[in-house]
Amino acid sequence: MTLLDTITCLLPRLAENQRKIAQFILEKPEQVLALSSQQFAETLNVSQSAIVKFSQKIGVKGYPALKLALSEIIGRQQLEETNPHIALHNRITQSDNLMVVAQKLALEKNYSITETTKQIDFKLFEKIVDCIDKSQRVQIVGIGGSGLTAKDLSYKLQKIGITTLVESDHHVQIAAALTLTPVDTQIVISFTGKRKDMLTAANIARKQGANVIAITRSRHSPLALLADYVLESIAEENEWRSSSISSRTAQNTLTDLLFMALLQKREERAKMLVMNARVMINKLDE
Repeated sequence: MTLLDTITCLLPRLAENQRKIAQFILEKPEQVLALSSQQFAETLNVSQSAIVKFSQKIGVKGYPALKLALSEIIGRQQLEETNPHIALHNRITQSDNLMVVAQKLALEKNYSITETTKQIDFKLFEKIVDCIDKSQRVQIVGIGGSGLTAKDLSYKLQKIGITTLVESDHHVQIAAALTLTPVDTQIVISFTGKRKDMLTAANIARKQGANVIAITRSRHSPLALLADYVLESIAEENEWRSSSISSRTAQNTLTDLLFMALLQKREERAKMLVMNARVMINKLDE
């Protein structure tokens, strides 16, 4: 997620002066590069301290860091315009043949995996792994493409002895969330972090005292603000990927890493459970 994406996500919740700053940056990022903090403040009739506070709110240290981030975004856009190979991942079109589509998908998936991995706070990640490991039960919530990721994670965790609850029906999700206790954990997977059904489930889990882990696009999304822990899944989606290919790739990067970390943590017991499951499944084929 770029800095402009973060600003867009925050926009509805900003105070009046902060919203003025955000809208100007979104509409005229190139012009911002040419302005000092004093000139920028005068242009918008706000204080320089408001510019600094806004910069910090969106995750950069100050106005110089904000300009640097904008410069990188603009430079990337200009490079894509002159070198189509760099922009392949974001431009699948109806006229593309299968070989070109395959190349673009490969680039897009690689982008999602790389960018998602780059932003992981591994100290926080270890805390999340420990939280799941110590939980009595883990409810995993997701709808649509995110629901597929939820089911995949549930299956993997069950293989290593972690009791999970996963359902695609929203009414059942709510019923399950109502049974959670402070020794349980809920993992909510939602790329936008805005779906009402996901927010409802997370709210219930919080009221029940359970730990809530959000896997979502932005730490500023409504879902992230409800969660105890947030893992950001970075992906670019457009009209040609309505099946959430990129977002699921990013989500699976995080859920697979969770599984591998838990597998390491439960090494001996997990190996035995996986081996026993394999033996029983093989017997079904005899």
